[in-house]
Amino acid sequence: MAQRTVARLVLEDGTAFEGWSFGAPGTSVGEVVFNTGMTGYQEVLTDPSYCGQIVAFTYPELGNTGVNLEDAESDRPQVRGVIAHNVAGRPSSWRATQSLGDYLKDHAIVAIASIDTRALTRHLRSRGAMNGAISTELSTEALLARLQEAPAMQGLDLVPRVTTAAPYTWSESTAADWLATRAAAGERPLRVVAIDFGIKHNILRRLASYGCEVIVVPADTGVEAILAYRPDGIFLSNGPGDPAAVRYGIETVQGLLKSRKPMFGICLGHQILALALGGETYKLKFGHRGLNQPASFNNRVEITSQNHGFAVDDASLAGANIEITHLNLNDRTVEGLRHRELPVFSVQYHPEASPGPHDADYLFAQFVDLMREKPADAASLVEL
Repeated sequence: MAQRTVARLVLEDGTAFEGWSFGAPGTSVGEVVFNTGMTGYQEVLTDPSYCGQIVAFTYPELGNTGVNLEDAESDRPQVRGVIAHNVAGRPSSWRATQSLGDYLKDHAIVAIASIDTRALTRHLRSRGAMNGAISTELSTEALLARLQEAPAMQGLDLVPRVTTAAPYTWSESTAADWLATRAAAGERPLRVVAIDFGIKHNILRRLASYGCEVIVVPADTGVEAILAYRPDGIFLSNGPGDPAAVRYGIETVQGLLKSRKPMFGICLGHQILALALGGETYKLKFGHRGLNQPASFNNRVEITSQNHGFAVDDASLAGANIEITHLNLNDRTVEGLRHRELPVFSVQYHPEASPGPHDADYLFAQFVDLMREKPADAASLVEL
């Protein structure tokens, strides 16, 4: 049996855990958060929204199905580190191409196992998400010193780390036929410009499955460059960090709203849309990260996949001609909104359901319907 390497997890408040390394050697610093999903760890690890974060998985078993080529949400792991209880060294799945541990080592991701993740989660729920460090080389005291210099998530713009460097076209649709799509047969594909704040592959796949031609552009792309594509609609993607720090994105959306083109935002895109409409955002104590978050909609309840540490302040939207469409039923935070006059709407959660339930896939159909019903001339701008 190979000798195991000791790893330490230290939080900025001095709380420390000791376990075993199952990733790359070294030291990593980030905001420590927890995810309550029982499945989908590969999607979580590769979701750009987790950039800058160390993720603790509350489900006690990790790595049982290894990793594969199909379940990644981007081209690499985006997390700063991984925390687990038990980790399977030998995966059991016909789709697996590699073990989780080898995958993390190949991508230089530091990871710790064999700690009490229940105790850690209870601590974070009580004290709130906070910076922490995982290390195979430094002492607790040295890690605390490193944490004193680490920036807080509030005020941090992480989008430049994950956005695309150049525009590209996406055409791949959802591989599995788990839901009937509404791709238009024989009609001109609807052109969607997706602003990449850290977009997930399965969002792009769902847009393509609904018959859209998708052009992905960098987060700092200006209004004129976006409208030059003559899009039928504009999509605002998910992404990491503090939405209020993405000033260039907010200003771009404010300019795009004047075109009256249909617009759909998810997660960070939802927050940026709210800020562009005059709202405000704030940091949640420990955020929503899991696959079974209940959200209300038209006297119905959707079970949703969520991943966000910030939220839109509902009071800041008063008098802004905005309707709050969805609420989280656990804490009543805003999970969706729409403008009463403009063809724009957004949700805080992830309707692409990868991983997670399929309750909210209708939102992509809603976006398509808006594009079909309300075409807009790119040269026809209005004053809001």
